Amino acid sequence: MKGLKKRRRIQIIIVAFVALAGATALVGYAMRDGINFFRSPSQVAEAPPPPTEVFRIGGLVEEGSLVRGQGETVTFRVTDGGASIPVSFTGVLPDLFGEGQGMVGTGRYVNGVFEASEILAKHDENYMPKEVVDALKEQGVYVEPDTEPNG
Repeated sequence: MKGLKKRRRIQIIIVAFVALAGATALVGYAMRDGINFFRSPSQVAEAPPPPTEVFRIGGLVEEGSLVRGQGETVTFRVTDGGASIPVSFTGVLPDLFGEGQGMVGTGRYVNGVFEASEILAKHDENYMPKEVVDALKEQGVYVEPDTEPNG
């Protein structure tokens, strides 16, 4: 009788372990497309990711590079001071998007151009995404914004 109880406990532990491993595998499989790594323009220039990888890129919109009105696609270059990457985006840009402003885009790097599926711009005059600030600080081009209260 004691041997039967011990065997049953071991079977339950093994089944629980297999179920836990299966659940972990399913969660990992479901999250594979939901995780987007951030890369600075310098990192993309040094080691271009494969065209199948979706990632985020961020930096400043390079002065004089924004081209609007050429159909539905808007093109510009994003820079961190160390490298500049061409970006194309089809869609409506955020209202605060402009040259010299911080931005983060999600998309793929195909044939030397970052094809963005989503563009985010800073939402006030002092905000810049943490990843962009870190990338600009690494290149030595980050300038601390004025932090005066708005009346």
